[in-house]
Amino acid sequence: MFPDCPIRNILARLCDKWSLLVIYTLNGADKETIRFKELQRKIPDISQKMLTVTLRTLEDDGYVTRTVYPEVPPRVEYTLTPRAHSLLPHINALIKWALENKDAIMKDRKKTIIRHFK
Repeated sequence: MFPDCPIRNILARLCDKWSLLVIYTLNGADKETIRFKELQRKIPDISQKMLTVTLRTLEDDGYVTRTVYPEVPPRVEYTLTPRAHSLLPHINALIKWALENKDAIMKDRKKTIIRHFK
């Protein structure tokens, strides 16, 4: 149909399994910047490799800034860019919508599961 659609490309990267959660978590940090291990602790079910890949993708797309400090061991901190901050109201609206609709959605899912097993 439209394999080179820029909107589809942007949304596919942003709406993967982890990107929105990482952005949301970075925004909810106690301070403006957050270190890798602290971010990993805040999202315990993400693997180290997947967090690394997600952060690199977010950095490539301009949502996250990565700062490396020349220390031993090296200290790496992440912060949201203005682009990510402009996205936060939309993420928050989506979370609000999900919370408002989760009970009805879960009820519909149960109906579907029951229907499949009849």
